[in-house]
Amino acid sequence: MPAITPRTLSGFMELLPGPQQQMERFLNTLRETYALYGFTPLDTPLVESAEILLAKGGGETEKQIYRFSKGDADLALRFDLTVPLAKYVAMHAGELAFPFRRFQIGKVYRGERAQRGRFREFYQADIDVIGDGKLDIANEAEIPAVIYSTFTRLGLERFQIRVNNRKILNGFYAMQGLAEQSGEIMRTVDKLDKIGPEKVRGLLVEDAQLTEAQADEILKFIAIRGTNAQVLEALEGYADRNELFDLGLEELKAVTKYLAAFGVPETHFAVDLTIARGLDYYTGTVYETLMLDHPEIGSICSGGRYDNLAEYYTDRQLPGVGISIGATRLFYVLQEQKMLNEALNTAPAEVLILPMTQDLTAAAEAATFLRAAGIRTQLYTEQKKFKAKMGYADKLGIPFVAFLGEDEIAQGKISLKNMQSGEQQLLSLEEAVRLVQEDLRVRDNGKLILG
Repeated sequence: MPAITPRTLSGFMELLPGPQQQMERFLNTLRETYALYGFTPLDTPLVESAEILLAKGGGETEKQIYRFSKGDADLALRFDLTVPLAKYVAMHAGELAFPFRRFQIGKVYRGERAQRGRFREFYQADIDVIGDGKLDIANEAEIPAVIYSTFTRLGLERFQIRVNNRKILNGFYAMQGLAEQSGEIMRTVDKLDKIGPEKVRGLLVEDAQLTEAQADEILKFIAIRGTNAQVLEALEGYADRNELFDLGLEELKAVTKYLAAFGVPETHFAVDLTIARGLDYYTGTVYETLMLDHPEIGSICSGGRYDNLAEYYTDRQLPGVGISIGATRLFYVLQEQKMLNEALNTAPAEVLILPMTQDLTAAAEAATFLRAAGIRTQLYTEQKKFKAKMGYADKLGIPFVAFLGEDEIAQGKISLKNMQSGEQQLLSLEEAVRLVQEDLRVRDNGKLILG
């Protein structure tokens, strides 16, 4: 039988050990930051009943979903983390404390065409706040504040969170007599960054059947620019003509005020009337986050407010607000742009112990001591030549190698070599712990992303 050629399916990411360590650090930073804001972790199944996942789907969702049968069961792989959250909250609403704040970082699956930076299997990193009946506007400001904190902790500096409110857009379109077409108009306007204003204008006239005057008025409205204060002032000029517009404007003013209170500098958030989000279930504040030096990448984090998360599963009113980072795609972009800090330690261990005697008892005891002190330690037991052992440590980038021969065992010490400087010292285990810990504090002090 001929050997099967090993291969990874198109659209699925597989990393070598070094980049995988960087990915783990990336995901851990997300978890730590989300937890800092009082979000609880949640892990929902990868496989759900297709009926559950497609309750609010259809269209593109049904085309992209991975669906299969097992016996009589019609099953599917989750395509996002929001629908499983809706099911979870509907099932456990009587047991949960509201507002329910959860984060989830997990893989999702979409059978779309694989291309550069777009994957069929990828990590999403979501946070959501779900209310019971009502949800205060302050949550719509805290969510992007979490994103600002997350990206800042990672080391990303040149990014901007762009904020808008769907009520403002719906109210404005109602003023123009276009309330019934507002959804189609917003989906068209959402393409502005990709295709430009002239093509958007063409689509509005040809596909949405707007007059040229209406298309021009829409493009004039969404082109309002300036500081946040200037944009809000310009919007005041449209006030008192539509109740929904006025409510959206009040919400947007509250969000911008609270964003500053949550510590987000104005350099990192902007009111942008082009932001609509293509999904119809967003009803209030909406967000998109862009890397300022790489606008061609598009949004690296997006989300917004929705009035009823679980309407397909329960009659209980459960409004929410959430945001999602396409973690795999963002990591891919950072890696491709060489923005990941290569100086950070990606080795699987801080210390590699090389026993120089047949009896491994002392080496095992030394490894146990170092691990108890929180130092990741690997014990090398293979019977290979010394050069091969050192080559193993070097290839993995392990910072320290500890030699343990008869002389060291007799003195109750180890010979510790710094692989970077080449310096080697005879130390007690306690001294070795202090030296390694101090070295790691200096070596691992940087951020993952080179801003």
